[in-house]
Amino acid sequence: MAVFANSSSRMTLLETLLNLIEKWHFVFPQDRSRYRAQAMAFGILCGVGKRTITRAIGFHGNTDKDWSADYRVFSRSPWEPRGLFHPILEHAINAHSLKPIVVSIDDTRVWRTGRHVPQTQWHRDPMGPAFHTNLRWGHRFLQASVVLPLYQKDSESPSRTIPVRWEMAPVVKKPGKGARAEELKAYRQAKKALNLSTQFVEMVQELRDRLNTTGHQEKPLIVVADGSFCNRTVFGHDWSAANVSMVTRTRKDIVLCKQARGTGPCFYGTTKFTPQQVRRRKSLAQWQTASIFHGGCQRDVRFKELRKIYWQGGSRKREVRLLVLAPTGYRTSKNGRKYYRKPAYLLTTDLTTPAEVLLQAYFDRWGIEVNHRDEKQILGVGEAQVWNEKSVLKVPALLVAMYSWLLLAGLDCYGPKRTKDFEPLPKWRANAKRPSCMDLVTLLRRQLVVNPVEFPTAKAPPSYESLVRGAAA
Repeated sequence: MAVFANSSSRMTLLETLLNLIEKWHFVFPQDRSRYRAQAMAFGILCGVGKRTITRAIGFHGNTDKDWSADYRVFSRSPWEPRGLFHPILEHAINAHSLKPIVVSIDDTRVWRTGRHVPQTQWHRDPMGPAFHTNLRWGHRFLQASVVLPLYQKDSESPSRTIPVRWEMAPVVKKPGKGARAEELKAYRQAKKALNLSTQFVEMVQELRDRLNTTGHQEKPLIVVADGSFCNRTVFGHDWSAANVSMVTRTRKDIVLCKQARGTGPCFYGTTKFTPQQVRRRKSLAQWQTASIFHGGCQRDVRFKELRKIYWQGGSRKREVRLLVLAPTGYRTSKNGRKYYRKPAYLLTTDLTTPAEVLLQAYFDRWGIEVNHRDEKQILGVGEAQVWNEKSVLKVPALLVAMYSWLLLAGLDCYGPKRTKDFEPLPKWRANAKRPSCMDLVTLLRRQLVVNPVEFPTAKAPPSYESLVRGAAA
């Protein structure tokens, strides 16, 4: 258990974060493993410089001690990374009274340089130019984040997205040119059974089962994803039986239809149409208006809704629902020319929930992109130089779980808005309304320096200067 060096003056964020991570007591088989993992989590989260295990050891001043136990807590201690997120999901639901539960799921790549790191592969670089495919070496992870609709309380604060799952999703390795027929057959079967969409379905099912076992079986689960998960594997599953609604972005040229009239053997109607044709033709659907919170205030969004349709190539005989968002106009200057963003096409398995709720869930999906940026650019997920097959998953999972606790602790202590407890903002960020991940980390570092915390296996540095010296070592 962590102990304050000066118990007479406790910092709110630090105290709350220490209380929250105590909920990991059931994850680790021994208390000493939990204490060491908590100390390493603080060291990686608050350390200065590259977020490696050695920097975390130096953060606690253990550079003159045996460091092997800090590595073995990831490579040998038998704890499951998924267990770190169970109390996070429960705390987010109970503290913010979520109903329905909106979860955004997306995949992300963490680039590595070592050719012998387990589960590393060549992946397409999403930041590369559209006219040329770039490949980079690294890991692929699948992340799920629960959405906290903070705007429902004060009509001003944007939503917060809290990671609740972080799992590795590698690509099945293709055999070499001299592979036998049996090896190629096994590869094709594994590729079909272990692709990204299959892992997506398994993650959604696991989340639903977890909610059912924790007393949330009556709460609907709305899953929002991008267009890469709009396929037969995902929409061919019967989600309505599990109280799950799937909302994904879709292409503008997929072929949709209505059910055939009459009592003949044909199920699908002969008249086909695409989402783009629905947007252009008034005869298929009429424009409606919904009030959506986006960009700091409620905004009117024009959309079309088409029910009782079927996607023969994807959902087959399961009915789906199409939502078409009109292009949004904007100006770069007050009297400048008006430009328009691209329209959006959404396909959902939910046939009863109001369209405004599903559209709001889609607009809140941007929070998972903020999570990816914070995890990789600020917290340095994937920078730890570990090569053990278990460590390459456990170290990033521990850091992402600590990031989730940090966001929840900030909301519990200071609310959704940026208060005077944080460091003053520079002039170019004077209009920031909510604390960023960097604001929370900076505040936590300051509180650790003012009020050092003694862990059973380590302690915080006595001054900020020692942090800088440790990062330069």
